[in-house]
Amino acid sequence: MWRSVEVENTKVEQTIGLIGGMSWESTAIYYKEINEIVRRRRGGLASADILLRSVNFEDINALQRAGDWEQAAKRLAKIARQLVDGGAGCILICTNTMHLIADTVAENLGVPLIHIIDVTGAALVTASIKRPLLLATLYTMEQPFYCDRLRERFDLSPIVPDEKDRSRIHNVIFNELCCGVISDQSRQAFIEIIARGRARGADAVILGCTEIGLLIGPEDTQLSLFDSAKLHAKAAADFADGKPPAGAVSVEPHRGCPTMTADRAPRYSLSSHLQSCAEVEEH
Repeated sequence: MWRSVEVENTKVEQTIGLIGGMSWESTAIYYKEINEIVRRRRGGLASADILLRSVNFEDINALQRAGDWEQAAKRLAKIARQLVDGGAGCILICTNTMHLIADTVAENLGVPLIHIIDVTGAALVTASIKRPLLLATLYTMEQPFYCDRLRERFDLSPIVPDEKDRSRIHNVIFNELCCGVISDQSRQAFIEIIARGRARGADAVILGCTEIGLLIGPEDTQLSLFDSAKLHAKAAADFADGKPPAGAVSVEPHRGCPTMTADRAPRYSLSSHLQSCAEVEEH
């Protein structure tokens, strides 16, 4: 799967395909982070070969609110195919929430979809983390696709905040961070949420929404932060250099994260999912 093409001893870089705009505030982080990594590695005026398709987040968010993940999957799958047809050698969905339908998007692409959960999980394992606190949108914290994948693929025991804190996090993400608003009051709220997670046994924090890194940094907590956006961007830069990114790369659907279809999405039991998180704390 992984090849590094050489022409007269000059390595030919791979083209990165980004599906962004969800929100564009975090997509800007991807673009900047990838290019900064490439410039540091190669020097001079080097930058990454990137194909970026930025969607209208208002349209995607309407599908999220309606629970129409099947239509969302169709839209992103079509965009992914367009990027591959345009020359992309890999695909990244530049948002955690939309990895709910990543396996559907990855189907029949013929190139790797670099999965944000796998990249993040690999970083957690490397750092010997066991019980990370997941901060993300309600969709990511309350649907099982994220935590289940961390459990099944990486033997991690993620925990999520309580209902009140989950709602606060979600509202800050959509009403502030996605709109470019950075609030000291919200930063303090996140610091307190992290402290409560630490008291419950969390040994690290997953910034499981690509905008949260705009608000919270290492100086705000004693726990290690794992910024999913920056980890994902580094994986893309590694791919461009012909190296396998840290973590699994999904081409075929993962058995633990079924393809979203009309009769299956999004049917899940929130109470069962949150109960599994609670059971983690008991052990």
